[in-house]
Amino acid sequence: MSETSHDGVAREVSRATVAMLMGSVDTGKTTLALNAARLALGAGRTVAIVDADVGNSTIGPPACVGLKVFRAVEDLEEIGTPDRLHFVGTITPARLVLQQVVATAAMVDLAREMADLVILDTTAVVSGVAGETLKYHKAELCRPDKVIALQRGGEMEPVVGMLRRFLGLEVTVTPADPNVMPLSPDARAQKRTDAFARALAPPLDRWKVRPTVFAPTLPMGLNLGRLDHVLVGVQDEGGGCLGLGILTNEEDGLRVMTNTGEGMKGLRLGSMKLDPVTLESSVISLREVMFGI
Repeated sequence: MSETSHDGVAREVSRATVAMLMGSVDTGKTTLALNAARLALGAGRTVAIVDADVGNSTIGPPACVGLKVFRAVEDLEEIGTPDRLHFVGTITPARLVLQQVVATAAMVDLAREMADLVILDTTAVVSGVAGETLKYHKAELCRPDKVIALQRGGEMEPVVGMLRRFLGLEVTVTPADPNVMPLSPDARAQKRTDAFARALAPPLDRWKVRPTVFAPTLPMGLNLGRLDHVLVGVQDEGGGCLGLGILTNEEDGLRVMTNTGEGMKGLRLGSMKLDPVTLESSVISLREVMFGI
């Protein structure tokens, strides 16, 4: 390895306060996060992992930023169950940069209050305008004292240079983990569908909802049929996300199918639809759905 071993990088991360992990798909970000968490937990630290990879979530369902706190090594076995969620509403972070950055920063701020070490696992969008914008603003708001960039070639160099130049961040560049088995696009899509299935597992209640409970607000005269199968975040009165739901337009009006309706105070509209039977997803534009433009 050109700059450092993965064991050494894991030790670096385990000693940080807030560590931000960057890398494309299948480079080993999650594996590194777990290895660093084990080391930190073994040293008596409390660890929080913020999973901001909304398209390939490990903590909580896709389309959300998930937060999990670990106080013992054994807790890592329950990594899929989040302690907190923040709804983003897409599995394609480049489409909703603002929502993605805000959700990530909010979860990192919360994690700082709950743990000695916060590990931020970011999305696999690392290049181009969208990738650089996401990483820059996440780093700007989350203020990591350690940044790790995993790369196969030189794909991380532009964003690494930007973070060093404009934010003065300490960035360690290391090769992608050779032990990570790449997933095919079909396998990745199936993994995402399975995650949605767990998040929307029966029993599902069908709650009737008024047009006034939505964010963003529904425009007057909207054909509610256009909201059929739109993914929503089920929100509590404090603004936290309880879980996911799917809208259905029925004869008596809109209903939301969800298993987290207790405590529901509002619904945040996502920018995707989810088939309630197959749980296959499709990207939509809320502007087109709500205003036809």
